[in-house]
Amino acid sequence: MTATPASGDVLDAQTTDRAVLARSGALEARLARTPAEIEAAQRLRYEVFYDEMGALPTPEMAARGLDFDRYDPVCDHLLVFDHEAGGAVVGCYRLLKRDVAEANGGFYSAGEYDLEPLLAGSPAGFKFLELGRSCVAKDYRSSVVMQFMWRGLITYLIRNEIDLMFGCASLPGIDPETMKLELAYMHHFHSVPPELPQVRALPARYVDMNLMAKDEINTQEALRELPPLVKGYIRFGTYIGNGAVIDHQFNTTDVFIYFPIARMDKRLRAFLTRQR
Repeated sequence: MTATPASGDVLDAQTTDRAVLARSGALEARLARTPAEIEAAQRLRYEVFYDEMGALPTPEMAARGLDFDRYDPVCDHLLVFDHEAGGAVVGCYRLLKRDVAEANGGFYSAGEYDLEPLLAGSPAGFKFLELGRSCVAKDYRSSVVMQFMWRGLITYLIRNEIDLMFGCASLPGIDPETMKLELAYMHHFHSVPPELPQVRALPARYVDMNLMAKDEINTQEALRELPPLVKGYIRFGTYIGNGAVIDHQFNTTDVFIYFPIARMDKRLRAFLTRQR
């Protein structure tokens, strides 16, 4: 059963544990402290991505029932725990800061997109955060739980003085024709404006998103068809990079999210970070 947060604070002002990002009722959002907690996130990711969405595991992943790669040991892992369910991990995000990425072989999304214009074209001292591997357990996919996970993320952004988030967000399926409305909508209405550094899918992986004329697009229908996470990014003010990428392992079509934190709607930010 889905836990329902009480009307608690994003984070109690007296809390000194820097791992804790948000608390509300039975739910707690915090950074993983132990390898066992990271493994719990990897198990949840396997259940969602492989068992539920049809991703293709390696033999080792299948044997262990875990989704993992070389980035997991160096990333921060934002986890949502339900303490009414024995502390089960019911949501997760993987977070990779620029300095950590540069010390450990780069960003995950560089395997799909050319990040050099973004990284080289931003002001000195600009702080980047790559988001990835986001998922929520099937029984917890309510807007309340998603918003709670975002509360924890915003606390992390503020503490780490992040200027821009980016990463790959996924639409289910690998046939762009079946999602041409959604892809064309993001291309025409949410592309990175020309005055900002441009991020384009790698040439060998580039899939054109301009699959419909702008005046043919029903924007409300397009929004309804988008996955909740991508829809949330759009509503928060994210831009979308140039071109989609087919990810055959995960059975998804990926788009690049490009999210200057200053663009976040002030009313929405106040709602997500309010203390009651």
